[in-house]
Amino acid sequence: MSTEARDPAAVPLLSVIIPVYNEEESLPLLFSRLMPVLENLERPYEVVFVNDGSRDGSLGLLLAHRDKFPNSVRVLDFNGNFGQHMAILAAFENARGRYLITMDADLQNPPEEIPRILAELEGGHDVVGTYRENRHDPLFRKVASRIVNRITNRITGLGLKDYGCMLRGYDRRVVDYINQCQETTTFLPALARKFATHPVEIAVGHAEREQGASKYGLYRLIRLNFDLMTGFSLVPLQAVTMLGTLVSVLSSFFAVFLLLRRLVLGPEVEGVFTLLAINFFLMGITLLSIGIAGEYVGRIYQEVRRRPRYLIRQIYGAPEASVPSDREVPRG
Repeated sequence: MSTEARDPAAVPLLSVIIPVYNEEESLPLLFSRLMPVLENLERPYEVVFVNDGSRDGSLGLLLAHRDKFPNSVRVLDFNGNFGQHMAILAAFENARGRYLITMDADLQNPPEEIPRILAELEGGHDVVGTYRENRHDPLFRKVASRIVNRITNRITGLGLKDYGCMLRGYDRRVVDYINQCQETTTFLPALARKFATHPVEIAVGHAEREQGASKYGLYRLIRLNFDLMTGFSLVPLQAVTMLGTLVSVLSSFFAVFLLLRRLVLGPEVEGVFTLLAINFFLMGITLLSIGIAGEYVGRIYQEVRRRPRYLIRQIYGAPEASVPSDREVPRG
């Protein structure tokens, strides 16, 4: 390791941010692979771990690791589970690096890719996105991810190849813009892409999860996609409006048709099931419209109540200029 990287007073060039939630089984292997990569960079760095309310022994492992690297490892301890993106936002506000790289703790994206991302940042790119090559995920998840990525790109117009890969790099300028946003629900890769002026995407490796279980079940993935679409586009709401207008026009023509048919042929009993089918179809459209509108109303409700986005219980290894680490710190 370089002398500068060991100096606690040196401002790090690179901050590596890793959210942790119940990763007790993965952390020892992560430590053994991550630290040699960072030391071989021969640049001043820091690693900011965010314990997102883990209920296993993750915090103890993080603190033990910090004791081994007191000048380059810091730990932010949440007082509950606030989610991956809130953990990254907390680290953004506390990290000191000129360049920031985020990654998961499960080692599905190898830390050995960090030098490539740093090289792109030093080359002038302000956001380095990544997409996973040869994904080692179940077939259903890979197919669903491709479908969701294409739909999301059409709705939001962002053009990201892989919304689910969190191994990404950010320039400090973009992170400062993100820190100015006070949204309670957001999607960081998309938000960074909005602020980027010279973004790039590169392919990275992907490995099968060796330890533990994924924290993103089907419901959480669906919720995350809803947050992404409603947070960055009005297309769903506009589509529902257009669909409602079209159905109203067609319903008017159909009502006139039924009236003329009754006048010509008289009362009829046929077609009852057809009318029921049409009725159920219209009810489905109505419920869909209410649901989409409700998503936007729900986002407004979350924003206007102004609750803290996260609470930091303690910061271990905080620089003197940072928030004191012996009290609870609300953020957002």
